[in-house]
Amino acid sequence: MTERTRHAAWSAALAAAPVAVLVLFFLYPVGGMLQRGFWPDGSFDPAGVLEVLGRPRVHRVLWFTLWTSGAATAFAVLLGLPVAFVLTRLSFPGRGLLRALVVLPFVLPTIVVGVAFRRLLAEDGPLGTLHLDGTPTAIVMALVFFNVGVVVRTVGAYWEGVDRRAEEAAAALGARPWQVFTTVTLPGLRPGIVSAASVVFLFCATSFGVVLTLGGLRYANVETEIYLLTTQELDLVAAAALSVLQILVITWLLVTSARVRRNAPHLAHATAQARPVRRRDLGLVALAVAIVVTMLVPMATLVLASLRTPDGWGFDHYRDLQTTGDGNALLVTATDGLAHSFVVALQAATMALVLGSLVAYLVSRRPRSRAGGRVRGAFDGAFMLPLGVSAVTLGFGFLITLDRPPLDLRTSPLLVPIAQAMVALPLVVRTVAPVLGSIEPRQREAAASLGAGPLRVLLAVDLPVAWRALLAATGFAFAVSLGEFGATSFLARDDNPTLPVVIYNLIGHPGEANFGMATAASVLLAGSACLVMVAVERLRVGSVGAF
Repeated sequence: MTERTRHAAWSAALAAAPVAVLVLFFLYPVGGMLQRGFWPDGSFDPAGVLEVLGRPRVHRVLWFTLWTSGAATAFAVLLGLPVAFVLTRLSFPGRGLLRALVVLPFVLPTIVVGVAFRRLLAEDGPLGTLHLDGTPTAIVMALVFFNVGVVVRTVGAYWEGVDRRAEEAAAALGARPWQVFTTVTLPGLRPGIVSAASVVFLFCATSFGVVLTLGGLRYANVETEIYLLTTQELDLVAAAALSVLQILVITWLLVTSARVRRNAPHLAHATAQARPVRRRDLGLVALAVAIVVTMLVPMATLVLASLRTPDGWGFDHYRDLQTTGDGNALLVTATDGLAHSFVVALQAATMALVLGSLVAYLVSRRPRSRAGGRVRGAFDGAFMLPLGVSAVTLGFGFLITLDRPPLDLRTSPLLVPIAQAMVALPLVVRTVAPVLGSIEPRQREAAASLGAGPLRVLLAVDLPVAWRALLAATGFAFAVSLGEFGATSFLARDDNPTLPVVIYNLIGHPGEANFGMATAASVLLAGSACLVMVAVERLRVGSVGAF
């Protein structure tokens, strides 16, 4: 057996498990959803899908999704650009704290963001006089809050790569600061801005917890409409039609964003450290600080609401988490939901880490032929497909396909962890693959020439370099799973819910006691996710912009 044959056999063996999981728990459920839409009676019939897309209600949902996502994306980019400049190019006391705070909203579970804004905009809330509760403006505000950090991280990475010597040369030739920005800096940032805008629009268009919590039944985007069609109206053909449309649009966005990054000019490494703040920078620094502080207001409001009781201040709502709520709003206590969330998140993170690491290892290897490069590209793209399908659509697919032999998982405790693992899988791959790809192949070749087998090379060469990325990927996957609500809302049982489902059930039942419990549960969920992400941030690997 030649070396190339052995290499191919080793790669095929490693790829077998993740490919099987992708087929069974992604392609099969999504295929089942497509079948419900285009083959409702066993024969190809696109008329039902076309009829759904012609409904006035669907037109309103599509328009609402489009304009709210577009508006939120525009505001997130406008607010994120000055913050990205200040945190990337300037050096001042407290910059590290601001950098951590600006990313904080993005790691929060969407259901927590929705509850925080409901408390902020309620009649007796800090912004109650604006009368924005239950309006589209509230939804846009929450989406902006959630995504400013994405813009800062993505554009900031490009800003660090813009050659500062070109900016200095333009300034030395008499160009004003705004001329330097428009003629030198902006062309280098354009790929980052386009990439950030694409990703933010994708996150806004597929937002589920935020829109469901703030919009209720009055306002719906495609995500919440699929949920309502499935759980309340039982119109699976209409839900499948919207899912197909969403898959096409999101996949197009991902392909466009990847093409922009691929065609972008190579960015030079930063030629100097962040410079001290000058007098002319004070306005931008003040603006950036004001934006970040304003972003903390919803979470501060949520924390205060969780401590406010009819008799004053205290931890009554937190103690109530050991009950089933006013009027038995829950079948189990909220603390049981939190414990179950941790177990499920740990299971999902473990699955995502094992599968994602195998995929990252394979896609990071340099191909030995042009055909090998095409295979690697197709393999990499296949495991990014979950990014092109929303969690709601995936949960819908699980619901209608994994309910009969040989894959009857309706009562399996692994159903929710598997769904959450599929949501987190691309994140793990994109965190680990760049680190493995940075390893010099000659190191592996040297170890192999000394008689080390593939497994020994992996442990001796790859693992010492990638262990920090592996820990970070585990943290990312755990945090994503802990707050995942889209797929879980379909699959979790009322007698064994996760904490996001508990929170949604509490705010769906009337009573101040139930809403107070929801705020306390939201604080615990947000705090858990933030602690995990703080640990990940200290590892300083991975980036939202990788997507």
